[in-house]
Amino acid sequence: MTAPRVLSYGMGVDSTALLIELESRGEAPDLVLTADTGAEKPETYAFQDKMRWWMAERSIAYEVVRYEAKRFKNWPPYRDLTESLLTNGCLPSIAFGRHSCSLKYKAAPQEAFIKTWQPAIDAWAEGEKVIRYIGYDASPRDGQRYAHARTIDDPLFDNLYPLRDWGWDRAACTNRIIEAGLPVPPKSSCVFCTAMKPDEVRALSPEWLRTIVLIEARAAPRLRTVEGLWRKSTKTKPGRMTDFIRNEGLLENDEIDRIIDSAPADLVAFQKRAAKQPVEFRDPMATWLERFHAQEISHV
Repeated sequence: MTAPRVLSYGMGVDSTALLIELESRGEAPDLVLTADTGAEKPETYAFQDKMRWWMAERSIAYEVVRYEAKRFKNWPPYRDLTESLLTNGCLPSIAFGRHSCSLKYKAAPQEAFIKTWQPAIDAWAEGEKVIRYIGYDASPRDGQRYAHARTIDDPLFDNLYPLRDWGWDRAACTNRIIEAGLPVPPKSSCVFCTAMKPDEVRALSPEWLRTIVLIEARAAPRLRTVEGLWRKSTKTKPGRMTDFIRNEGLLENDEIDRIIDSAPADLVAFQKRAAKQPVEFRDPMATWLERFHAQEISHV
């Protein structure tokens, strides 16, 4: 049998150029997979909609998967990375120099889906590996990730890196997208990722700005080695995105103060009420966030 082919699609420049070129060569993957953390920038979701149509027109199967928590202990049920951070009162692992959030919310749900995908099941039953395309380009930065990835012996997947085989760097990938008549996608990242640049934060909606302030305020009591989502202050930006949002006037000072003073305590009270109820009767974290964004959280 022919080994099934899967593309791990991060909706960024590299993976988009890879998808376009594979399709043009008659080598389109049998399945394209995106793992959605629920916190991508609005521009990324808009671009995803365009690519969804592009793939549908070419009969390329496309699936979007998410990590789903199944055990909530004493917590209200939560559904994505934002709600997980608020539930546990922590920052994403990248703020501490680690990348476990990417593994948990991107790599793991994709592999879980593939393990239920019949072509993969059939291939493994025949002793075949699934071909997995990964969009590491030929730049030095991706070269480091590629060098590490090549040392891993995966019993289920034969990981291929066509962009490196073609010698395509980021500029070549960008040009290929433009040649295809498609818009160049924005940098793909969670809106509260440490990698966010100041201009990217400036472009966020008030709802996401409030969420960033809330995440940092909720995590603040437990922080010891970092100041906030940007880790530590430098000459170009503060360690806390909240301070940047305040200094830039992206939210009113009164609103920032209200969030810091009231929202974490109200959230903890919401969690304590949930802990007294059976899981099936607990209001999910989403209901609290709806009240938060409707500015219905009063001073406590």
